[in-house]
Amino acid sequence: MTDLAIFQKGQTLELSFALPLLATDGERLTKPLEVQLFRAITPAGGDTPNTPAGLSLWLTLPAADLAQYTQAEKVIFPVPLSQDEFRMAQGATFAYAVRTLTWGFRRRPVQSEPSNMVHITLLDVPEPVKDLQVRATESALELSWSQPGRSLTGKPVSNLAGYRVYRSRTGKPGSFQLLGETHTPTYCDPQFEFERIYFYKVAGITREAGQIAESEDSPLAEITPRDTFPPAAPRTLSAIYAAEAVELVWTASAEPDLAGYNVYRREEGGPAQRVNPEILRTPIFRDTSVTAGHRYLYCVTALDLTNNESAPSEEVPVETQ
Repeated sequence: MTDLAIFQKGQTLELSFALPLLATDGERLTKPLEVQLFRAITPAGGDTPNTPAGLSLWLTLPAADLAQYTQAEKVIFPVPLSQDEFRMAQGATFAYAVRTLTWGFRRRPVQSEPSNMVHITLLDVPEPVKDLQVRATESALELSWSQPGRSLTGKPVSNLAGYRVYRSRTGKPGSFQLLGETHTPTYCDPQFEFERIYFYKVAGITREAGQIAESEDSPLAEITPRDTFPPAAPRTLSAIYAAEAVELVWTASAEPDLAGYNVYRREEGGPAQRVNPEILRTPIFRDTSVTAGHRYLYCVTALDLTNNESAPSEEVPVETQ
């Protein structure tokens, strides 16, 4: 294996690697694999081994246990540290390598070569983000949260480099995708659809000496955004009385979810009433229900596909002489 990687998330070190599918002769493997993990912990300021030969066998994962750690054809093995271990190991370097093996004739082990070696220096990361909130606007889902004030060792946070925002459609472990990073405790997600469910989580980021670590995840925030946002009011309404009817024209709306328009008419001091029997699909209307010798006031509204209606346009007066 050549893709062993390590990452710190809160008090946990996560090892990830893909199990080999082929033997060294190019044939597909047919026997269950076991995984041996090798480790060395070097206190701060010590000399870290630079080859797998300097590591000691730490743990063996039987083939039956690997399935519970496999996500999308990759093994992600967590190495959690207790609170005391985390405090005591601050600044220490953890080095790992892995090796696979099968059992051959008469239970003789058939072992691979060691993987690449990885190492990581344990960092004091912030406490998990709290108070994650998400609200829907017409153009984006807006996230906000409280900035962590303490690290996991209880010290004031001094190394917070920003935040990573993750999103999922199901909320299940392993389904979250990184959306982006932000330096402030807010984030806007414009890539969403109304009436679809979304789950979010946020992690604080620590960067030191070229190394990145994350805090533990925030509690999940869930939202199913509803379209309650009306279109903009129509503009530049004009009206002319000719041939015993009032001709109305206005500027077409550019709303992407526009359904159509309504036309309202009233007389001085009276209530406005809709005069179109059905929603208008085009920005034009001919009102033939007027009576000569009257003064009417017209306005127009726009409707979207979820039946949200805009504010009315400016009123336009017309005299039917």
